[in-house]
Amino acid sequence: MDWIYNVNDPLWETLVGSFLIFIVIILLTRMVGLRSFAKFTAYDFAFTVAIGSIISSTLTSSTSIVHGAIAITGLLALTYAFSALQKRFRPLDRLISNKPLLLMDGDQILYKNLKHARIQKTQLIAKLREANVLNFSEIEAVVLESTGDISVLHKTTLDSTETLSPDVLEGVRNSP
Repeated sequence: MDWIYNVNDPLWETLVGSFLIFIVIILLTRMVGLRSFAKFTAYDFAFTVAIGSIISSTLTSSTSIVHGAIAITGLLALTYAFSALQKRFRPLDRLISNKPLLLMDGDQILYKNLKHARIQKTQLIAKLREANVLNFSEIEAVVLESTGDISVLHKTTLDSTETLSPDVLEGVRNSP
């Protein structure tokens, strides 16, 4: 019966520990940078790692089902609370979330931004090839997204008077 619930399980310590580990993972991921865990925000990565660890501990019988369920419930409550707080408090949102960063403005490579994002020029060029860019003059903008992906925005045609809508680059930083 101990595998379902054990009176010796440190339930409150687990909730506090879950919160602390979650914060540490977010902070470390923010320090290391966006490209460390492409396709994840720091927030997503912290949550995924923490949930995976709890599930692993529960399934390998190093903790009870109730203990694991309470830890997962605590993390889910924490993510819900963080989401609500991020919407209300912009400074918290800026602290937790990476904002997209402009890597190319038209045909100009922004080397300072590449350096800040820890992206090599060769990696940028590879991404341009993936996006079927034949010439820098075809590029309207290149953005490092908050997930670590790189988006290449093409000009509609070289002779077109149509320009990029400012709304498309809303929230994108021009400098680190």
